[in-house]
Amino acid sequence: MKIKKTKFKGLIILNGVKHEDKRGYLRELVIEKIINRKFKFQISSVSKKNVLRGLHFQIRKPQGKLISVLKGEIFDVAVDIRKNSKTFGKHFSIRLSDKNCTSLFVPPGFAHGFLTLKKENIICYSLTEYRSPKDERSLKYNDPKLKIKWPTKKPHISIKDKNANSLDFI
Repeated sequence: MKIKKTKFKGLIILNGVKHEDKRGYLRELVIEKIINRKFKFQISSVSKKNVLRGLHFQIRKPQGKLISVLKGEIFDVAVDIRKNSKTFGKHFSIRLSDKNCTSLFVPPGFAHGFLTLKKENIICYSLTEYRSPKDERSLKYNDPKLKIKWPTKKPHISIKDKNANSLDFI
C-alpha cells in the first residue's frame, strides 16, 4: 500500500494493491499502522448512479473517515471546515473506484460527500468516531463559495442534504 499526502493537513490518498487471479481478487483496504489511526466501526452504503451523499460532518466528536469503493466508482469530495486552517473552505476531490484500488482518509474537521458514477456503487467507510445523530450537519453541496465541479447537473439528493447550510453558517 502506498501513501500520498495532499496539500490538506491529514488528508491522505492510499493506493492499494489488488491481488488478482482467475477466481477474482483480494484487496487490502486499511492497515492502521500505515496511517496511524484507530477505527471504531465500519459502515457501508449502496447507491445507484448519480446519488450525491453529503457534504456531511459532526460538530462534536468529528469523525475521521477512510473511504473505499468495493464496487463502482465515486467522485469523492472533502471540504476543510477547520476554522483555523490555512485551507479552510477549500475542497479536495478525487475519483475512487474498485478498479483503481484507491482510498481516501479524510481527517476530523472536514465535511465529506460523494457522487456515484456507476449503475451500482458499494462504499465502505471506516470511522474514527461513532455516529452521533444529534451532532450531524450537512454543508450545501452546491454552495458557490466551494466551487466544486460535480460531474452531473442533476444529482439525486436527500431532503436533509437539500436543506443543508452554506459555508457561511459553519
